[in-house]
Amino acid sequence: MTVFRRSCLTVSLISATALLCSCGGDSGSLSSTSGGGTGFGSPPLTKGSGSAWVQGQFSPEANFAAMCATPRTGTDPATQTAYPDRQGTLLDELNWLRSWSNDLYLWFGEIQDQNPANFTSDASYFEALKTTAITASGSLKDKFHFTYSTATWEALSQSGVQAGYGANFVVIAPRPPRNTVVAYIEPQIPAANAAANLARGAQVLSIDGVDAVNAADQASVDTLNAGLSPQTVGESHIFSILDVGATTPRTVTLVSANVTETPVQNVHTIATATGLVGYMLFNDHIATAESELVAAFAQLQSAGVQDLVLDIRYNGGGYLDIASEVAYMIAGPALTAGQTFELTQFNSKHPTVDPVTGATITPVGFHTTTQGFSVAAGQALPSLNLARVFVLTTASTCSASESIINSLQGVDVQVIQIGSTTCGKPYGFYPADNCGTTYFSIEFQGVNAKNFGDYPDGFTPQNTLATQGVLVPGCSVADDFTHALGDSAEGVLASALGYQATGACPVSPSGLANSKAVKSFWQENRIQRRPRAQ
Repeated sequence: MTVFRRSCLTVSLISATALLCSCGGDSGSLSSTSGGGTGFGSPPLTKGSGSAWVQGQFSPEANFAAMCATPRTGTDPATQTAYPDRQGTLLDELNWLRSWSNDLYLWFGEIQDQNPANFTSDASYFEALKTTAITASGSLKDKFHFTYSTATWEALSQSGVQAGYGANFVVIAPRPPRNTVVAYIEPQIPAANAAANLARGAQVLSIDGVDAVNAADQASVDTLNAGLSPQTVGESHIFSILDVGATTPRTVTLVSANVTETPVQNVHTIATATGLVGYMLFNDHIATAESELVAAFAQLQSAGVQDLVLDIRYNGGGYLDIASEVAYMIAGPALTAGQTFELTQFNSKHPTVDPVTGATITPVGFHTTTQGFSVAAGQALPSLNLARVFVLTTASTCSASESIINSLQGVDVQVIQIGSTTCGKPYGFYPADNCGTTYFSIEFQGVNAKNFGDYPDGFTPQNTLATQGVLVPGCSVADDFTHALGDSAEGVLASALGYQATGACPVSPSGLANSKAVKSFWQENRIQRRPRAQ
């Protein structure tokens, strides 16, 4: 059983007035309101097999599971077994959501119990099944509540394939005057793809004729979001781009295709006066990352690096088992043997038994062998045996990526954070499919070997001017889009190398934008694999 921790930040990060983070799965856009739905479950609401709603009384979710308004037929490609769906109604689907949330949601007591018959879609009802509390910084306590098409989710989680251009964008300023730039380009896209001619730092001036900098009406915002995050293959969008150093914009037509992500990139060593430093860009905790990570750490181990810079500034998380592997490969056996990587804590209804797997809750250790994601299970992992690590972060560093930071601190590995405050997600979930929609609802919190996991406002470099979150030794540095990732002259990496050489921050703290990477689902989640029928 594997936990997946990540959170959808995804698709739509531009707003007419304020930055709204809504994870609506296939909807692909932010609206001007926080409610609404994605259109899942559009058949009419009729009475199903469930009894009439009584506030505070809940039937077991099993009574409503797989009772679907539009049942799937055939074989589930993920399990190679027949879909469990049977004919039901939308009300059955909503009753399942209500009972399932009451059973498993971490803050189930903070859900306002509302009659499902008053809702016309499963998306709108699911949106209501969460807490409305806020954190100390004023952020929503639960900003990680979303759905995904099950077919799309399974393809993405296992293979890293999703509709896109191969260009990943960052919204530095989400409100007018906006600033949206290219963060990086996937290396596997063909040269014929127009995105291959883009480069880090190129600014988006317009999309499909809409001013990306100044447009303020919702229709324009919808157009911008649709262009930044295409939801299907074959979409064509016209971008006006201003390249770094250029004075004249150029027009680029981007056409979405199935893009395979390369989770680990640009692995190399950097010679410094104080020793050889390893660098790797690690963007995703997806299944294919395992093989790439093993190869990367083996390469750096063979090189004999004395320090490591782990660039996770755009890594929204993913499988916790992969995060555990990464943490072990950094620290090695001496510091991690017998230690807790993370202990999951569910709601008060489930103090000792994992309610999804049925297993007794025990700490997850630091994995010393591969877990079978994309490398045969049981192979010994390489390790660098480091007592410290430099991590490069932004607000898009989230969930399983934050677990790496927290778990290493739990075994006294010195983590030095360069960049800006992380997203703040010590929580996770088991993706749950019902009737073709996969639901992601916070089910547990993770704590490290020191029983610490309270960072809902993220980890923050020590010298940040306006602090929020948990302070970590390091330097507040703005993301530098004028240099390539991995370039020793790039501002964040250069600051890490400066700290490695002198033990001090080489630049004054910067005013940091709370930028977000625009990548379809795969952002900010910590996920556990659900049991599969064999």
